[in-house]
Amino acid sequence: MTNTAAGAVLGDAILFHNTMRVLDGHLAEFRAAIERAVAFAQGEGPQLMVEVFIDEPRMLAHSFQLYADSDAVRAHWRMSDPYIRGVMEHCEIHDFAVYGDPDPELRDALAEQGLPIVPRFTGFTRHPAGASPR
Repeated sequence: MTNTAAGAVLGDAILFHNTMRVLDGHLAEFRAAIERAVAFAQGEGPQLMVEVFIDEPRMLAHSFQLYADSDAVRAHWRMSDPYIRGVMEHCEIHDFAVYGDPDPELRDALAEQGLPIVPRFTGFTRHPAGASPR
């Protein structure tokens, strides 16, 4: 486990990587739904980080979401359903991977969905001095 200057323990962190295939003719609506979902997460959600990248030529979007721990993932699931449904009207899941060491309850819930879980090996997170969230 790694302690940051803010005192967060990142050894419990969980990273989601969701790859979505944008439906034909839905790119503008997908972008709008993603923007609403990210704005909600930034203001209300438990995520430490959310970043979305869109590969327009391949119509693939990659969403990375970092959570402090399993409780944060569960909180996200409870509060974000309407936003997730809004995004899913315009895409389908192409791939979804979970990185980290979820607690047994979350591990079981993820396994029920057939999601691969890749355990953490090593690493760190650096927060540059003076860095501010977007």
